[in-house]
Amino acid sequence: MANNSVYRTNIVGGREVGVAVTVDMDKNDIHQTNSLFWDTKGNEVLGATALPLYGAFVSEEKCQLFGDVTGKKLLEIGCGSGESLRYQGERNAGELWGMDLSPNQIEKTKQLLAAHGLSANLVCAPMEEQCGIPEFYFDFVYSVYAIGWTTDLEGTFRRIASYLKKDGSFIFSWSHPIHKCVVAENDKLVFKKNYFDESWYSVSLGDSTLSLSDRKLSTYVNALSKAGFVIEQMIEESDDDIIQSWNADNEFANKARMLPVTFVIKARKL
Repeated sequence: MANNSVYRTNIVGGREVGVAVTVDMDKNDIHQTNSLFWDTKGNEVLGATALPLYGAFVSEEKCQLFGDVTGKKLLEIGCGSGESLRYQGERNAGELWGMDLSPNQIEKTKQLLAAHGLSANLVCAPMEEQCGIPEFYFDFVYSVYAIGWTTDLEGTFRRIASYLKKDGSFIFSWSHPIHKCVVAENDKLVFKKNYFDESWYSVSLGDSTLSLSDRKLSTYVNALSKAGFVIEQMIEESDDDIIQSWNADNEFANKARMLPVTFVIKARKL
């Protein structure tokens, strides 16, 4: 993957990453890099974010974005190790589907669901590509900390819209772009990255490498609009009850008191 050797501070997960190399956006290279990351060290390095949590300090139990899913058809984009699908299955969802870029993650999902007496239709493919998922079929499509991995946001949102029934809901979460720009230093919050910089970058975490782009909030909103969605709800606030459960001196929790670290959007297909 070509790069222009521009080094910058960035944030992956809840911590500052000191060396992030700006790279050219090549879809195939990025898919290969990120698939290998999640096939090997992804869960170990970044952990797994899954419902009922949408990410740091935001929960479905408080937000109630899904409501009653009994009998509903649900598709998860970036199903990871299957914990969110298990959560929905145990809430009596009628039909479960999941897709993920990583064959290893798909296998983990199969094993987890089987261990809990559940099953899902699972597809191993990039979220940007046509992969046999039925159209005009689902009541909900959702993604928990996965949608930001796409190499084509507008194309992915158009494809997700095609999966949904009319008036179906798309719910997704990701790291808030302001969080990705600000670090804690000497009891202060300091901007370390240009909010408007959406270039792709590569980060090495131990012996693993991943590639991402930090998109502006308006980029997500405008892409949803172009794909035929109307936003019904957006959540930026951290749940104070969850923050209080963390250690009082935890820098990440203290940061969440000052600015949003996770955002969640619920949109309806027109």
